[in-house]
Amino acid sequence: MTTVADYVASLQPPLRQLAEQLCALVDDALPEATGALWHGHPTWSLGERPGRRPVCLVKAHTSSVTFGLWRGKEVSDGSGRLRAGSRAMASVKLGDTSDLDHTLFTDWLRQAYSLEAK
Repeated sequence: MTTVADYVASLQPPLRQLAEQLCALVDDALPEATGALWHGHPTWSLGERPGRRPVCLVKAHTSSVTFGLWRGKEVSDGSGRLRAGSRAMASVKLGDTSDLDHTLFTDWLRQAYSLEAK
């Protein structure tokens, strides 16, 4: 796999549909970011170098997809859905497309972008 599209295409349904929608949401919310495979999964970063200034990631597992924000602990999340991870990261696990809240995720992404763009 060499591209985000290759990564998504390699997934089995229903995770493929979930990843497709999630990646499209990220692309729409962060037109300034560059999506690329970094450490084996899609990552959106500022600038040309993947992972140099990462904003978010999408990572498929056996029965879920993780959506993570590199500075997610700094993102305001009134929904309580983001779970703190290592360092400054926070993420949410998604089981199917009904778990996607486009408005909420777009807000998170814009906040995460603003933190990284400073």
